[in-house]
Amino acid sequence: MSKDGFLYHVAIAVKDIKKAEDIYSKLLGLEIVHREDVVNYGVKTSMLSPKSGEGSAVELIEPLDDNSPISEFMKKRGEGVHHICFLVEDIESSLKALKDKGVRLIDEHPRPGSYNSKVAFIHPKSMNGVLVELAEKNKD
Repeated sequence: MSKDGFLYHVAIAVKDIKKAEDIYSKLLGLEIVHREDVVNYGVKTSMLSPKSGEGSAVELIEPLDDNSPISEFMKKRGEGVHHICFLVEDIESSLKALKDKGVRLIDEHPRPGSYNSKVAFIHPKSMNGVLVELAEKNKD
């Protein structure tokens, strides 16, 4: 079965990741499945998924410092939805197909992402104002 188009996660920028984890786990019953500091992006992440293991996840992202792009995002917009992420089987061919269709890309080539994945972002101007991430999970 193809993963293409599956809504993998919704990323939410937060000031206090522990407080946000409590909210999403206690109120919605989501469980924390992974935590990681992604130093090259300046963020601390926490992935929360339904206990059934089915369905999309919530990724909480907290800036590691004031120079983080997420810190800049929150200065302008406050806490809230930062981006949505879709899974793809082959990120490089997906990016080429989008570029061939005239889609404006932030990343024309994938870069290392959290959870040992490959990621790339589509510019919000091509997606009705929404920052969209594509992710290819590690095949291991």
